Amino acid sequence: MRYDLVIFDNDGVLVDSEPLSNTILAAYLTELGHPTSYAESVRDYMGAAVHRVHEMVLERTGKRLPDDFDETLHARVFAAFERELTPVPGALDILGKLTADGVPYCVASSGSHERIRVGHRKTGLDAWFHEENVFSAQDVGRGKPAPDLFLHAAERMGAAPERCVVIEDSPLGVAAALAAGMDVYGFTAMTPAANLSGADGFFDAMSELPELLA
Repeated sequence: MRYDLVIFDNDGVLVDSEPLSNTILAAYLTELGHPTSYAESVRDYMGAAVHRVHEMVLERTGKRLPDDFDETLHARVFAAFERELTPVPGALDILGKLTADGVPYCVASSGSHERIRVGHRKTGLDAWFHEENVFSAQDVGRGKPAPDLFLHAAERMGAAPERCVVIEDSPLGVAAALAAGMDVYGFTAMTPAANLSGADGFFDAMSELPELLA
C-alpha cells in the first residue's frame, strides 16, 4: 500500500444515497417554487453541503429558502434512508480488506454527522466507522470544493496530505482533494469520468479499487 490514509466520501461512494437524496431535494425545491429536475440537482448539488443549496437559490432568484428548509429536507431524506438506503455494492468488502491489511481509513462527508450516522446504521457501515474516523463539513465550516474538510481529516488521523488518497464521485469532491494536495480516484458508477477532471484514476466498481491503491 502506497498511502498512509484512505479518505472516503460517503454519499454515493459508501452509501447509495445520491439517487434518493437528489430526488427528494429536487422535489422539495420545486414545491417551494424553484423548479428543479433530478438531473439539475445532481449537477448543482451532488457532493455539496446544504449551504450550497441556499447560496445558489439566493444567487439565482434573489429569494431565501425558508428558515426550516434544512430541518424539513433532512427529515424527508432520513425517512427515505430508513426505508430504502443500501450500501454501495462492494463497499463493505473494501473496508474489510483495508482493515485486514492494516491500512487506516476514514470518511469525510459534506453531509452532517447525523446524516452520516443515520445512513451508516441502516447499511451496517457503523461497524466500520466510529467517532474517531468520521468527519463532516460541520467540523470545519466550509464544505467541498474547499480543501478544509480533507485537510482536517488528515490532521486528525495523523497523516500528511501528500500521503493520503481520496475516493470521490463528485466534481466538487475531486476539486477539494486536489486543492488539499492529495491523490484522488474518481468513482464513476454514477458520475462520468469526464465530469471528474483531474482525478488520478477512475473505477466503476469497488472491486477495482484495491488495484488502484496497491
